[in-house]
Amino acid sequence: MKLKLFLFVLLTPAFIFPQITVNESLDKLLSEPFFDTTIIAVDIFNLTKGESVFRKNNSLLMRPASNMKVITTATALLYLGSDYKFSTGLYYEGKIENSELNGNLFIKGACDPDFTSEDLNGFAEVIKNSGIKEINGNLYADVSFKDSLFWGSGWMWDDDPSTDAPYLSALNINDNCITIIIEIDESGEVQIISEPKTNYIKISNYLKISNEAKRNITITRDFLNRTNEILIKGEYQRGKKRKITTTLNIFNPTFYFLTLLKEKLTSEGIAFRGKLDTLSLTDNVVSIFNLDREFGEVLVNLNKTSDNLSAEMTLLALGYKYFKEPATAGNGLRMVDSLIVKCGFIPKNYRMEDGSGVSHYTLVSAELLLGILKYFYYSQPELQIILENSFPNAGVDGSLKSRMRGTLAENNLRAKTGTLSGVSCLSGYVTGQSGDKYAFSIMIQNHVAKSSRAVDYQNKVCEILANY
Repeated sequence: MKLKLFLFVLLTPAFIFPQITVNESLDKLLSEPFFDTTIIAVDIFNLTKGESVFRKNNSLLMRPASNMKVITTATALLYLGSDYKFSTGLYYEGKIENSELNGNLFIKGACDPDFTSEDLNGFAEVIKNSGIKEINGNLYADVSFKDSLFWGSGWMWDDDPSTDAPYLSALNINDNCITIIIEIDESGEVQIISEPKTNYIKISNYLKISNEAKRNITITRDFLNRTNEILIKGEYQRGKKRKITTTLNIFNPTFYFLTLLKEKLTSEGIAFRGKLDTLSLTDNVVSIFNLDREFGEVLVNLNKTSDNLSAEMTLLALGYKYFKEPATAGNGLRMVDSLIVKCGFIPKNYRMEDGSGVSHYTLVSAELLLGILKYFYYSQPELQIILENSFPNAGVDGSLKSRMRGTLAENNLRAKTGTLSGVSCLSGYVTGQSGDKYAFSIMIQNHVAKSSRAVDYQNKVCEILANY
């Protein structure tokens, strides 16, 4: 009889103690004074057992920040597929005679978000190899793939010229950004360069030298007038060596692309004296080359580094595939609504304005984010693996590279971060010590403390789950 009682005491906690511990731990954590003035929504689900673990404010509408990318990329995986191709085409109109193109050169953009100067070099090489040494015509960009809106609804003017608010085009290059590098040697000599080097920008240097620096050096773009004049101001100290690097967005990326191509052609010895402009392809164009990039390749960078341009281009690709040119964010969001319905929710209960979460108008719930993660796990297992693997890996890479190191969440938890002023979110998957897999969504809003405070609480929630 004593043996049976001992076995009952020994075995019973294995079934009931962990659940109590998790709820008590989370309740205690979320009752701290930080949350007296700050809202948190949490929804946690045990995917292995098929049961809810913890809920708090999970149906409240809150700003998702870059957790909107969970919704956008899930929609794209379902309705675009990982093999969808972003294609950038090179065409000419006219005749090629005696190494001269007597006609125009066209670049047709289709919202490739990851096109770089290296890709542009490949285009120039193709033109050179085709025997063209002189272009007696113009260089045109066909950007009819998308509408003319260069920012998303609800984007804030004072985010400019941050790289987090890139200008949008059907023809993108280098994330529609430019890097400015200032090097000051001990003699006070200043060297300012840009990467890539281009005449598309104008650099205005207002730096002053002093025996004792009094003002920090600032690098910005004349965003108020929407020009590409780079303004460098401040003071630097004599005899002190410095290197400062800043990356800024570029206004009108379509002409940034065209200018870089023109400069590359010139450097390759291909004469061009025509104009740069936009024009849709004519019926007489001849295809020279196409560069295709699969969505599966774009997806990894999109979620790992939380790339806003990639998210917006993905949303536009959704709009194009199902509603044709011009692609619009609104049409892309119609496909998001389709996913919401598939997951058992009602689209009109939420508000979505863009694909990246930069918009301050967007409102969703932790319940919806969790519902999408659950839907993919149970109904789209092959796509779920792709989606989960695209999320940052705690303590390993992406926007979670420096988080949760030395805990059981490290190299275990995969989740998408989301940050705006006063907003910090985290949604994804983690496996507990028992082997059970969990989906979770944590949304923290209206905090005025440093974002690291909100991040610490998210980490603690995740560590509790990893230890479960």
